[in-house]
Amino acid sequence: MLINKTEETKKSQVLAKIIKNNPNLVAPLKEGDSLEGELLYKDNRCAFFDLEGRGTGILFGVEFLNAKDILKNVNVGEKCSLTISGPENEDGYFEVSLIKALWKQNWQEVKKLKEEGESVIVKISGANTGGLLTELFGIKAFIPVSQLSAQNYPHVEDGDKNKILEELKKLIGQDLEVKVLDFNPKEEKLILSEREVTGEEVKKSLEKYKVGDVVEVIVSGVADFGVFVKFADDPNIEGLVHISEIDHKLIDSPKEVVKVNDSLKAKIIEIKDGRVSLSFKALKPNPWDDAKKYFAVNQEVRGKVTKINPFGALVYLGHDLQGLIHVSEFENQEKMKATLEIGKEYDFVITQLKPEEKRIILKLKSKTTQSDK
Repeated sequence: MLINKTEETKKSQVLAKIIKNNPNLVAPLKEGDSLEGELLYKDNRCAFFDLEGRGTGILFGVEFLNAKDILKNVNVGEKCSLTISGPENEDGYFEVSLIKALWKQNWQEVKKLKEEGESVIVKISGANTGGLLTELFGIKAFIPVSQLSAQNYPHVEDGDKNKILEELKKLIGQDLEVKVLDFNPKEEKLILSEREVTGEEVKKSLEKYKVGDVVEVIVSGVADFGVFVKFADDPNIEGLVHISEIDHKLIDSPKEVVKVNDSLKAKIIEIKDGRVSLSFKALKPNPWDDAKKYFAVNQEVRGKVTKINPFGALVYLGHDLQGLIHVSEFENQEKMKATLEIGKEYDFVITQLKPEEKRIILKLKSKTTQSDK
């Protein structure tokens, strides 16, 4: 006779109520239950366990083969964790699994590490462009590039993925100390972090520094978005100088200004959550402070075109200052490119001068007066 889900639910509810009102009764075993089982017998094909006096479990078939290596270390009379994997069969035995129980137990260990904030050593087994591959308690785990320590972070120019992968491959076979960052047993997702471990040390080291301090730094990496630097006195501390904090003038790439192993001075502009941001330009005179000494609206100036982009052309005017001639002065980008050439000098007129906004807007002087000086 078939029993529908509603009848099964009612049956479970009645049974739970009976057990609650009679504490001496023991709930019957069901699929998914985890418990300790005492090994009664084992051979080359199966094993039997006493299930805490609530029945007898049998391990056989695929479950037996998968757990063979584990069973080698279990003797008759010893206990191990089991999971009920099937209902009581016609012989009166419950099908059990060692692997499922171990799987649950391992995820419990992961949860414990996360809750207690403890670190653990793992061995790196592989790498891809996104990070490192490893295992924790037999569970496949991933360490994203962003969660690597300053020492192991791949400082690759231009963010070339192939170069990043080559750097990450150098860590294969090495042991790293990590913490559990995130996990989800249902999705079998386990994310680890090396930075969470070293971050605590960095936070302590950063306590002796404050915003405004000037420090000696060594360039440890150059990327499109900025420069990574290590403190000369505290190499464990690595900070970032964003491209906007490298110089007062606009630059296309940090590589124009610095290279790896350069020794420089930088000013701390932010310390937050164990991360430090610094500035090179804060220690340089700001040319915009004196812009009105050299330039004025309607003034004719000569400048060299240094860059052309969809918005217009950048023009170097001297005194470490740049102006912009907007593409609208030429109707469209094609006409702008046909009129101006990078590296050549032209005569311009200043139409706007706003030093507080770091802005000088230009227009091209009459073409009849232009020369190719």
